[in-house]
Parts: sequence; C-alpha cells; structure tokens
Amino acid sequence: MFKFQKLSLFLLVIAGSVLLTGCLDRQTPAEKIFAELENVVALEEEFEQQQDPLVQLEKREQEIYEEILALGLKEYDQITKLSDEALDGVAQRKEHMEKEQESLKASETEFQKVDEHIQNIEDADLKEQATELFDIMNERYAIHDELYESYQSGLEHDKVLYEMFKDEELTLEQLEDQINKVNEAYSKVLDANERFNQQTDKYNQSKLEFYEAAGLNAQTTEE
Repeated sequence: MFKFQKLSLFLLVIAGSVLLTGCLDRQTPAEKIFAELENVVALEEEFEQQQDPLVQLEKREQEIYEEILALGLKEYDQITKLSDEALDGVAQRKEHMEKEQESLKASETEFQKVDEHIQNIEDADLKEQATELFDIMNERYAIHDELYESYQSGLEHDKVLYEMFKDEELTLEQLEDQINKVNEAYSKVLDANERFNQQTDKYNQSKLEFYEAAGLNAQTTEE
C-alpha cells in the first residue's frame, strides 16, 4: 500500500515578551521601535494559539489514514465513516490556518510602522542594525506566506484524497497519483516551515542585539 507521512507544524513564535524600564515620557526612535515590536508580540498571540490544535488534528488525521489503509479498499462502510471524520478534521485545520494567517497579517501591518522610526535614528550604525532587523522580519512574513499557500494546497489535496477513498471504483493508480500530490504539497510545507523557524530565531537574536546596541534597559521573559 502507498503511504505518506503527514507533516505536523511546529511553528516557532517570536520568543517571550520584553519589558522596558524607565521613563518613556520622551521616547527616542529606538524606544518607539521597542514599543511597536511589543505590539507585534501581542498581535501574534492568536498565531501561537493555533499551534497545538493544528498538531493534534494532524496527528489524528494520520491515524485515520493508516486505519483506512489497514482496512483495505473493500471495507467501504468503515472507510466512508473514517473518511468523513478526516474531512471534518481537514475543515477544522483550514479554520485554524486561516486564524494563523490573519494573526501574522495583523502583525505584519503593525510591524511596518517600525520603518518610520528607523528613518529617525541618527546613529548610522544603530540605524543600519535596525534596518537589518526590519529586513529579517519582513522575510519571515514572506516565508510564512509561502507556508500558508502550500498548506492550503495540501488541504485541498487531502479533501480530494478522502473523497476518493469513498469511491467504490477507486483504483490503486488513482490513489497513488493523489498521494503523490499530497506528499508534494506537504514537502513544500515542511521546507517553508523549517525556513520560517530559522528566520524567527534570526529575528529574535537580531532584536535582542538591537536592544543592547540601543542601550535599552530591557529584560526578556520567556513562556
């Protein structure tokens, strides 16, 4: 039997929250950037909340897939029941992924405000560092867009696969072709997910280095 490996998303998020101490009555450009970055963290809370439900749904769907293959193509009633459960899970995953994308888009919109404050930094080295931070984060958003599109493609191929399982005339050739499409989509998801995690780590490190260079009296607390 043909078998594919479902890919669970373990998406990293911007680590921790940062507390700035001291008087902010008269904020420097760096302090204004700090404030915007904290708003970005808050806006990604919805993104974080989607991770565990997505992983659990993906895990259950993999179990269903394996159960279907173990039954063989002749157990139509049970296969239909399991396929319907899987299709319900696909719909739920789509909802979580939409919420995740909406959270990242809100974060991205807020983050663009940082650019204006960067332009007001007088120190050339600090300005360059802030610009690098800005570019790193924007690349992170772009990678997530790739991830989102690939995941949506995977969901659509999953739907077709589980509808096919309910077809009594399904052939192994048709099944193999569809499984290949599913695998290809999730291979792209995995690649984008790895790059997204790496870019998130890179951003977190760049952010802390910027805070240090700017002389911000900040401390990081991680969940």
